[in-house]
Amino acid sequence: MTVYPQYADLEYGLIGAKLGHSMSPEIHAHLGDYAYDLVELPEDALSDFLTQADFKGMNVTIPYKKAVMPFCAQLTERARAIGSVNTLKRQADGTLLGDNTDYAGFLALVRESGLDVRGKKCLVLGSGGASLTVVAVLRDLGAGSVVTISREGVDNYSNLDRHADAALIVNATPVGMSPHCDASPLASLDGFTKLEGVLDLIYNPAVTNLMQMASARGLVAVNGLTMLVVQAAEAASLWFDRPVNKAICGSLRRELAKKTCNLVLIGMPGCGKTTIGKRLAQRLQRPFVDLDAEIEKSAGMSTEVLLTQYGEPHFREIETRVLRQFANQHGLVLATGGGAVVRPENHILMRRNGLIVWIDRPLQSLATSGRPLSQARGVEAIFAEREPLYRGLADRYVSATDVDEAVRIILGEKSCNS
Repeated sequence: MTVYPQYADLEYGLIGAKLGHSMSPEIHAHLGDYAYDLVELPEDALSDFLTQADFKGMNVTIPYKKAVMPFCAQLTERARAIGSVNTLKRQADGTLLGDNTDYAGFLALVRESGLDVRGKKCLVLGSGGASLTVVAVLRDLGAGSVVTISREGVDNYSNLDRHADAALIVNATPVGMSPHCDASPLASLDGFTKLEGVLDLIYNPAVTNLMQMASARGLVAVNGLTMLVVQAAEAASLWFDRPVNKAICGSLRRELAKKTCNLVLIGMPGCGKTTIGKRLAQRLQRPFVDLDAEIEKSAGMSTEVLLTQYGEPHFREIETRVLRQFANQHGLVLATGGGAVVRPENHILMRRNGLIVWIDRPLQSLATSGRPLSQARGVEAIFAEREPLYRGLADRYVSATDVDEAVRIILGEKSCNS
């Protein structure tokens, strides 16, 4: 076989159109001692790659899960039935075997969610390769009906009111995926009166806008990280002819969620968020971000001057813009300003990749020097307004006057598990 020159040393990896935010290399590094590379391919390069590159095994993602099928000399029964391939294996005769390990991944995701789809209507957003797998799993689990929603066709986004009785919505599109985190495949979930949960195959960000809509109604909302880990383990099992270690899948999923989660500190001005955040970042060996300091960099002036000369509404606009920049990142310790909670837009941003920790401190011990709002309105009035917001947003609550004590409390809590 002719070796495709730039991939002469390639053995295992992932092919897709855009792979900049993939966690797959890190996952496979935990699954075995083999090199795993990301291969971004334009559509016109796919054929040459599949026929010339001498790889041993490949995962396949958007938009090539259907396109790779004609290049497979053999398909597993599962891949043939679904009509989608996400894993390729080089066989002894040099030809390609196509399999669908996404099936096991999505099945694990449904089971993790605790949702029972038997006899219920399920909506699947998107009609690509991932959608085909989702539909197959839901039907095998006994769903009453599974409806695929696409941009065109009988069932589309303009007539969703026909399916207001859906119990489950699965997002099998890339809409809402980083770096386009502000997008959502649906503008609202309000019309779905029987909805029990949302499963989003996206795992970056950890909490998509669609998931936040579901959580706001108290519904189940689970991202695609479990699916990603399990399908990777199934792929490694195929490549190396070994059984899947389910215990490793569970621990790896928790480790990745913990590692990528931002620690977002909220609380009154002067409660110690910056000091505690710096200490946390040092202990965890994570980058530290002081949101007020970043606002000052962006505006070219101090927050005190910004507030007194331009007013609070202008300040809040800048605050949201800067927060959005860091909310889309991972593994940070982020100390917000005391009033960052007053804008609903910021709630969405904080939750996107964040575990939110409320730092509470007695009002009489809060510093007000250099804080125009605290001086003008008084900390009691500000706290009365913001306390419900702090309480409603917080995943963790820490009441401590000592920095080291606060850090110990935070580190002693269960880690983020989105």
